[in-house]
Amino acid sequence: MILEGLGKSLRDAISRITGATSIDSQVIKDLVKDLQRALLQADVNVRLVLELTKEIERRSIEEKPPAGKSSRDHVVNIVYQELVNLLNSGEGLLFRPQTIMMVGLYGQGKTTSSGKLALLFSKKGFSVGLIAADIYRPAAYDQLCQLGEKIGVEVYGETEEKTVADIVARGVKHFKNKKVIIIDTSGRHALEKDLIQELKDITIVAKPDEKLLVLDSQVGQQAGPQAEAFHNAVGITGVILTKMDGTAKGGGAISAVAKTHARIVCIGTGEHIRDLEPFNADKFISRLLGKGDLSSLANMVKEEIGNDQKIIDANKNMISGKFTLNDMYKQFQTINKMGPLKKVMSMIPGMSKIEGKIDYEESQRRLTRYKYIMDSMTEEEKTEPSILKMSRVQRIAKGSGTSVHDVRDMIKQFNKSKKAIKGVMGNRKMRKQIIKQMYGVSDLSELDTEPEQ
Repeated sequence: MILEGLGKSLRDAISRITGATSIDSQVIKDLVKDLQRALLQADVNVRLVLELTKEIERRSIEEKPPAGKSSRDHVVNIVYQELVNLLNSGEGLLFRPQTIMMVGLYGQGKTTSSGKLALLFSKKGFSVGLIAADIYRPAAYDQLCQLGEKIGVEVYGETEEKTVADIVARGVKHFKNKKVIIIDTSGRHALEKDLIQELKDITIVAKPDEKLLVLDSQVGQQAGPQAEAFHNAVGITGVILTKMDGTAKGGGAISAVAKTHARIVCIGTGEHIRDLEPFNADKFISRLLGKGDLSSLANMVKEEIGNDQKIIDANKNMISGKFTLNDMYKQFQTINKMGPLKKVMSMIPGMSKIEGKIDYEESQRRLTRYKYIMDSMTEEEKTEPSILKMSRVQRIAKGSGTSVHDVRDMIKQFNKSKKAIKGVMGNRKMRKQIIKQMYGVSDLSELDTEPEQ
C-alpha cells in the first residue's frame, strides 16, 4: 500500500478525535501533536508540518461545524482538506493525444516508467509508440523493447546512431499515426551541461507537449530541489514519483515536489508493469485516511473487464444477490488482473480498520488455491455448490492437488461471501453507490437486479 506507515499514523492520530467524548481545545492540541509526529516520521519538511498543523488547529478551534455535522466530523474534515491542500499541485495526467519526453537522472526509473505510462494510455484506448533515446546506458534499448513486447506497444530505436536528436526525429516520423509518443531519454549522475543540451536538442525536433521528470521518492525532501533544478534547465511540465510503495521518505518527496508548484502527474506504487497511478491529491489522501477510493477501484474494474460479458454478468449476479461459485471464480480472475490484493483492498472504504488482522500474502495464496479447486469442479458443482457431498469433495481435492480440508474451507468462505454480499446489497444506499460507480446508472430499475429475498 502507498505510504502504509504514514497512513496508519494519520489514522491513529484522527482516532483521538473520533474516540473523544467531547471536542475541546486540549483534544485538538493533542491531535495536532500526533499529526506532527506522523508527518515528521514520513520525512515531511518541518516548516511545512508546522504551517499545516497550525492551520488545522486554528480552523478546528475557530470554525463552527456546518448545520447537521458533528464537531468530530468537522475536525476530521478539516484535517482531510488541509492535507489535500498541501499536496494539491493541479491537474494530474492528461489523457489526450500528445508527445511526452521523459527526463531525469540515472537510476530514477525513467525506462520502467516509460513502459508503465505507455500501458496506462493503451488501456485508455490510445495508440502508443515508444522511442528509445538513451544511447549511453547499456541495454536501455533492450529493456524498453522487453517492456514494449509485454504491453503490446511498438518501440523505435537505433543501435548504431550516435546523435540522439536524429534518432528522435526519425522516431517521431515513424510514429506519425500514433496518438501518443513517449520518448525515453538518457540520464546522468548529475544535471550536467551536456544532458541539458541533449534534452534541448530533443525538444527542438520532437516539440513535446509534456516534459515529465522521473524522481525516485527515496530521495525524500531533495525531490523538491531536483524538480526545481530540472525545471529551470529544461522547463519540465510535470513529475512522476517512483517507489511510493512503503518508502519512509515518500511523504517528504511528494510534499516537497508539491510545494515547488510542480505538477505531480503519476506515482509508482510497485514493480509490476501496472503499478503506476495517475496522481490525484483528493483520492490519495482519501486512501491514506482509510476512506477508500471507490471511483478508482471502479475504473480499474472497468479497464480489466472491458467487454467481457461473463464478468459483467457475474457482477450483476453479485448485485442481485444471486451469487454462485462460478461468479466467485470470475471475480478472482478480475482481482488477479488488478494487481496485489493489498492495493485493491486499500481502495475499499473502512478496510484500514482491519488491516492489522489481514495476512495479505496468505490471502493471495488462498485465492490461488481456491482457483485450482474450482478448476477441478464441474459446471454443475460451481452453479449448485449444495450438491458437494463427500465423494465429490474427495474427487475435487485429488484433482486440484489440495486437501479435503481446503475444499471445505473454500465452500465455507463462499457461503460467508454470499451472506456478506446479500447484507451489503440489501443496504439500498450502498447498493445504489456501487451500481452508479460500476455502470454509471443511478436509477436501480434500469439494471433489473433487485436483491434476492
